[in-house]
Amino acid sequence: MKQMSETAPVTANTNLPELSVSELAQAVKRTVERDFDRVRVRGELGRVMIAKSGHLYVDLKDENASIATVMWKANVAALTFKPEEGLEIVAEGRLSTYPGRSQYQLIAERMSPAGVGALLAQLEKLKAKLAAEGLFAAERKKRIPFLPRTIGVVTSPTGAVIRDILHRLGERFPRRVLLWPVLVQGPEAAGQVARAIKGFNALQDDLRPDVLIVARGGGSIEDLWAFNEEVVVRAAAASDIPLISAVGHETDTTLIDYASDLRAPTPTGAAEKAVPVRAELIERVEVLEGRLKGGLVRGLEKRRAEVRAASGRLPRLETLFQIPQQRFDRAAERLNAALIANTRMAQSKLDRIAARLRPQALSQDIMRRRDLLSRAAARLRPAMTRTLDAHRKHLDAAGRVLESLSHKSVLARGFVMVSREDGSVVRAAKDLNAGDAIDLTFADDVRKAVIDPAAGAARPKGKGRPGGDQGSLF
Repeated sequence: MKQMSETAPVTANTNLPELSVSELAQAVKRTVERDFDRVRVRGELGRVMIAKSGHLYVDLKDENASIATVMWKANVAALTFKPEEGLEIVAEGRLSTYPGRSQYQLIAERMSPAGVGALLAQLEKLKAKLAAEGLFAAERKKRIPFLPRTIGVVTSPTGAVIRDILHRLGERFPRRVLLWPVLVQGPEAAGQVARAIKGFNALQDDLRPDVLIVARGGGSIEDLWAFNEEVVVRAAAASDIPLISAVGHETDTTLIDYASDLRAPTPTGAAEKAVPVRAELIERVEVLEGRLKGGLVRGLEKRRAEVRAASGRLPRLETLFQIPQQRFDRAAERLNAALIANTRMAQSKLDRIAARLRPQALSQDIMRRRDLLSRAAARLRPAMTRTLDAHRKHLDAAGRVLESLSHKSVLARGFVMVSREDGSVVRAAKDLNAGDAIDLTFADDVRKAVIDPAAGAARPKGKGRPGGDQGSLF
């Protein structure tokens, strides 16, 4: 028997092909991707990392296992929430392997929070963050204009929301409406709504709306999630144009409701809050117009009555004229008497002096004094004339005032003063009896008349001869 060498090779008896490490890794990869080409996995996020390239790397785990998960940049941009450690999610994608580490991994194409509870937790966290920044503060909210000229609406152009808003505006107070069409659901909705709000604020002049309405119909929390996105809330809070939010039904609440200047329970309610009712405004204006006219009429009647009462208390023209006339007469009498007395006094003094003087000197003195007297009289005459003229002008002015206040000016306009034979004035028809004799004072003359006994008989008002129901005085 031949003894074998210790260094001789040993050959195994097998039919298995011989594979390289890379070939085996690729075979495993193909098998995994073929058998698990579409999977949905629910778990809790562990390690979360977003690379500089924009790709997302996370560990998806439960209490017993963990699987590496990657989401490429294009899918990360479509996420509607922020992946955070500890958040429970549902990932949808395919299984693959990473040969460089001999590790299998989940290539996630979609990712969403697992259930309403996770969404609400995420919502409350974002709400607290934005509230701490003051985005929901009451002092930031702007007043909605009473009657806007242009209303900007951010909503879907094909849904019932825009039709409801236009119909309600047409019923209440038609206004110009500018629609910025957007998606109101899905990954791209939040970005479009935020850009629409910023776009309306960027408009100038007549195109710029006076108020904005951001509206959407009802739906689940997932359907309305776009209006909880941070980009939408910040755009609403930063809007210089007053903004009304009307997302969902009355019981639905999204974060844009807290950042808007006014929340409406429904899109129809937003239209009602944007404009008043035109018919009610017209009715209110008519009521105010009637009150204003009534107040003016009452004010004029009151002033007219006050003027009548005041004119009745004024003294008669003759009474006002008597005292100035007496003063003038007395002044004229005193002036004439003073002139005569002064002249006589000067003449007497001149005579006494002339008696003591010689004829020639007396003659010269008389001539000199006569000349002085003439000059004094010449100076005194203009002063007297001016004094008399001033008194005459004052008297004429007083006469004109008295004439304007006299009943004669009233008679000159066609009125008649009725008085009894004893001179007392008759102020009301009820003070006269049938058969009474009266005097009718016209502007140019006085006529007598007797009250007709048949004048008190009842006649239909406004019928008969011209003058209505006034009876004949003759």
